[in-house]
Amino acid sequence: MSKSIANPSDKENINTLSAIYKVQMPDEIFEKLSSFIYSQYGIKMPPAKRVMLQSRLQKRLRELKMNSYDQYCEFVFSKEGEALEVVHMIDAVTTNKTDFFREPAHFQFLKETVLPEFIAREKRNPTMRIWSAGCSSGEEVYTLAILISEFAQKEKKLDFSIMGTDISTRILQKAVDAVYTEERVANISLETKKKYFLRSKNRVKPTVRVTAELRKKTYYQRLNFMDESYPVDETFDVIFCRNVLIYFDRENQQKVINRLCSHLKTGGYFFLGHSESITGMKVPLVQLKPTVFMKV
Repeated sequence: MSKSIANPSDKENINTLSAIYKVQMPDEIFEKLSSFIYSQYGIKMPPAKRVMLQSRLQKRLRELKMNSYDQYCEFVFSKEGEALEVVHMIDAVTTNKTDFFREPAHFQFLKETVLPEFIAREKRNPTMRIWSAGCSSGEEVYTLAILISEFAQKEKKLDFSIMGTDISTRILQKAVDAVYTEERVANISLETKKKYFLRSKNRVKPTVRVTAELRKKTYYQRLNFMDESYPVDETFDVIFCRNVLIYFDRENQQKVINRLCSHLKTGGYFFLGHSESITGMKVPLVQLKPTVFMKV
């Protein structure tokens, strides 16, 4: 029986990968990267997140064929790295967790209070504009689109558009594609799935895709909450910014909310995540319900 002999280049690649898995991120590199991530993107990276940062950047080291974090850090802060790699690094370190119809009380309030009030107020060709800030892979955007579409079937004159923004280009592309595993839509009723999702023909790895009609009501762009002003020309009737600000310190939370509110109409609604609060903040919002606010 003949024995297969590995190609020398294969051995070299294996050795490089092994070295990457064994290498540790030096303290000074972690401090430099974490300070940069916080100052530019507002994401807190305390020492407790060092292992997380190290493990998530391992893939980038492999893809760039680098064998040390020193080499990677040098590249990040080079002219080429600033243009090409920083976006990949932020994609790697940001956490994107969401679900369809997550925190359902918010959607119930939208259906029972916000939408009827909007129809009553905007009697002539009403078009509701909603912003999902920190939209991740799009589940929140399409939940809103489904809910408003269902409401609009009774109120034929109601139109709407939904903007989704996120700092991660990778996750935004998933939102644009609007393709999800069947497990992701398991909590949605069969009637709703038949109406708003198309099933793939792949029975091995079954997926669904949001219908084109619903996708046309949505649009996406990359946005960094830490920018001094946001490249958004519209004003919105509703802003959802849920479970994003928990990654920011209190000072930056207040700044972000004020920047978002500058694009919210007076009398418009602002939704935060269940663990977030505006207590003690100087923001133009009054609380209506837990994590539901109105701009004044």
